Formats: sequence, structure tokens, C-alpha cells
Amino acid sequence: MSKTKQADGEIHEDQLLNFLVNRLDEEVSLSLANNAEITAEDIYEVLVGACADGTSVSTLCASSQNSPAGNTVLYHLRTKFEPERLERVANTLLRKDLDELLPEQVEVVSDLHLRPYYGDEDDTDGLYHSQAKRGTTAFHAYATLYARVKNKHYTLAVRRLTDGDTASSVLAEFLGLLDGLDLDVKAVYLDREFYDSKCLTLLQAHNHAYVMPVVRWGKTIKQELSEGWSRVIQHDMTAKLDGHSWTVEFPVYIDCTYQNGRYDDHGVARHGYAADAPFIDSPRDARYHYAKRFGIEASYRLSEQSIATTSTQNPVVRLLYVVVSLLLQNVWRYLHWEYVATPRRGGRRLWQWSFKEFINMIQRAAWTALAVRRAVPANRPPDDRFSR
Repeated sequence: MSKTKQADGEIHEDQLLNFLVNRLDEEVSLSLANNAEITAEDIYEVLVGACADGTSVSTLCASSQNSPAGNTVLYHLRTKFEPERLERVANTLLRKDLDELLPEQVEVVSDLHLRPYYGDEDDTDGLYHSQAKRGTTAFHAYATLYARVKNKHYTLAVRRLTDGDTASSVLAEFLGLLDGLDLDVKAVYLDREFYDSKCLTLLQAHNHAYVMPVVRWGKTIKQELSEGWSRVIQHDMTAKLDGHSWTVEFPVYIDCTYQNGRYDDHGVARHGYAADAPFIDSPRDARYHYAKRFGIEASYRLSEQSIATTSTQNPVVRLLYVVVSLLLQNVWRYLHWEYVATPRRGGRRLWQWSFKEFINMIQRAAWTALAVRRAVPANRPPDDRFSR
């Protein structure tokens, strides 16, 4: 019996770094002066290396012999972008090559991600304010739109949030983006931040199937979620805009599970879901399908593993770091499927290649390219304890 052949070649660490630097250079142009001592590729090499290393640009540059000065890199990152322009090119960058991975019909997930701000309370201009969480009401906040395919999440868009942004304004922007893509949206999964009358109106206007948890607003829904067993009810909310008001009606699936010793005196957990989708017939269906959204938490955990650290409050720099961390995940999944997976009858074989290994390979490539210090000065030669 012949052994299955995995591949016709290999992808080396330096090639992974080149792939990412080239992609950034193609989509996110940097206009440097003709007499500049560094190139855009130099900057992006440091940027990708810092994200893979989970360290700051300044720290990486300070420990490298071949890298530009950290202040020089940060100066260009702070001054060469406008937030709106960066968001536009970032979303193009994130969606590059995804057409080869996404089926004609996809489930999409939108979420708000809040990174707490613990700085000076008088220096929160440009930040997003929300209910107290982790000891603060000010956040570096981002809205993300993902396509969910077979338990994998591909980032389609990211948007920085500032005061004045609302869940409905973000959703309107994302739904407009989806209308412009060649995708058939099976359903939209939203977190509880989007539970309001304007968002529900938008979803109905775009004729999208949707699932989201309800929030205990008002006596009616509080009462419904405090008694009875699994059932489906009709609920409504009133929306107001520019002096006009309207009522939006929608079904709420109340799912009850028995968990002894938790929740109320009888151990009954009741969860409500605003849902309108042809594949949801029962409260259990609503809970099952909404649980798919929790995969997005894994994307955030991966993002935390691959984002450069910083103390700067500059919104452009922080957004760029978020974009690169999300780009690393998209590129890993793209390369895993297109290059590492083995084509075979009945579907490709996905060989083991974890995101952590992918990040470590890029980290080592960046260390080599930048000549990161591998030894430290000593005031005397090492003795026998350093040998074996």
C-alpha cells in the first residue's frame, strides 16, 4: 500500500514572515520620504514580529541589531494613517483570499470587544464609554464581523468604536458591507449588546435570519423569564428616532434547563433568545444555534496571544495592532487550508499545525531577520555550571 503523500514542498519560517510583510505592504501603503533611512517593509517586519512575540515595538527594536529605532517605527505608525482610512484598507486586507475559503452560504457573527482603559480619567477623548466593567467605564472598543465556517471564524471587518457609536449604527454598517459581498447569509448571530429595537428593525429590513439573547428590560420580559417552562412568545419593543416612533415585534424563545442548586430556588435556568430563522423551531434549537457564537471567544483568545503590547493611547496604533492580530489568524487558516492540508478524495486532510506553532515560527523568523540578541554581556566568563 502506498503511503499518502502530504506535500510537494515545504513552507519555511522566513517565508511565512515574507508572506505577511508582503501582504501588508501591498494593501496598507506607507508614503515615506525619498531620503528615509528605512522602508515600509522594515516597519512591517517589526510590526509583525512584535505581534508574534507578544511584546512592544520598542522592546523588540531595543534588543535587535538589524531593526530600525523603535521611536522611528512608532513615529511612522502614528503619523501615516487616519483612522477611517486604516479601517477601509484593513477590511480589504482581512478579506483578501477569503473568497477561496468561504462557501456561497455562511453564518456571520458580530461582536463588540472592549479593552479596559485605566489611564487618566481626564484623558479619555476618543475612547468608548459603556457600563462599568473590570473597574472602568472607558474602553478601547472594537466591533468585529466574522464569517463562521465549520467552527472556524474568519474576520471580515473590524471597526473602532468611539463615543456616539451605537450598536444599531455599527450593525447598519456591517449589514451594508454584507450586502456588497458575494455571500448568501444563512443567519446573523449577535451578542446582547445588539438587543434593541433599532437593531431588530434593521435585521427585519434586510430580511436576515438572526439569533441573539434578550436582555431583561421591562416588566413583561422579566416576568416571562422568571416563571414557566420552555415556550415561544411574541414580544415587542418601541423604537424612537427623530420624533418618530414605531413598534417592532419578534418571537422570543425561552429555554429552561434544570440545574439543581443554581439559579432560582428550584434550580431552573431560563434563557431567552430573540430569534427568527427557518431552522429554529423550538427553544432548544435557539440555544443550540446561539451556542455557535461562543466560538468567537476562541478568536479573542488567539488575538490576545498575537498582539503587540503598548502603553500608547494613540487610537491608530492600537487599531493597527488589533488588525495585525486578526490578520495573523486569517492568514494561518488560509495557509493551513490551501498549502498544508492534503487534497484527497472525500475532502482535504488537515495536518496538525496549531496557531501557537504558526506564531512561534513567525517569531523565530523575525528574531533571525532583525538579529535579536541571543546573548548578554557578562563581567566574567561562565564557569562549569553553564556546561553539560
